Amino acid sequence: MLTALTAVVVGGTVLAVHQLDGSEVLVRERCSATVGADTFELTPPQAANAALIAGVAVGRGLPARAATIAIATALQESRLENIDYGDDAGPDSRGLFQQRPSQGWGSEEQIMMPVYAAGAFYDALVRVPAYEALPITEAAQTVQRSAYPDAYADHEPESRAFASALTGNSPAALECTLREPTAAGEALAVSTAAEEVFGPLGGVVEGNRLTLELEGTAGWAAAQWAVAHASALSITSVAYSGLEWVRADGGWTATTTAPGALTVTVAGAAP
Repeated sequence: MLTALTAVVVGGTVLAVHQLDGSEVLVRERCSATVGADTFELTPPQAANAALIAGVAVGRGLPARAATIAIATALQESRLENIDYGDDAGPDSRGLFQQRPSQGWGSEEQIMMPVYAAGAFYDALVRVPAYEALPITEAAQTVQRSAYPDAYADHEPESRAFASALTGNSPAALECTLREPTAAGEALAVSTAAEEVFGPLGGVVEGNRLTLELEGTAGWAAAQWAVAHASALSITSVAYSGLEWVRADGGWTATTTAPGALTVTVAGAAP
């Protein structure tokens, strides 16, 4: 362990911090999506919400384009945060998409439920004629009726990258760099959260490990959803299709996996 002595000045007072693990202190937690030559970053909570939005699209059988539009919209409306306040244009706006009860999006309680909010967005999006062929800003504006209709286009590049990774169309494209878990995880909680987004998955929980039988893009969507939720759910590793993301390393490396098996391991209780 690397021990550091750090002096922190707070309001003119010097505080000595002893016995810090330097490797942990220096970790800047982040999640990145790399597609082609481009890499974009989000904070772990933002990435978890992007994964939820993309996962709802996958669960509904919608194309990656739908997830791109939805993620771009949420980036503009809330910075991919589930915020509980509005603004001058919509004082009753709430949630990932700043949806308004007064405009028929649902109750305030419903709008603050991210899976509901994403589903409501997609319900409106699929009613837009030929939305897949529209520019992102036009498709998003048709759904949102925003006072700033051109702003959605500002988020197109990163939304494409995260949507491609989180819908499983770009395997092993999402990575998260995280500190060590501060609490034990629950494999059953991971299974429950995943099924809330994707629908029934039929996972098997054994101790601190969840195993799912999935194929192709569906498997990669679930695998990268798990990586995006590693911070919130104390996940330490995710293995699928011959590759494994290990929290301590932050990236994907080759490993041995059974065909079609996705395994998610959570942190165990401290001895």
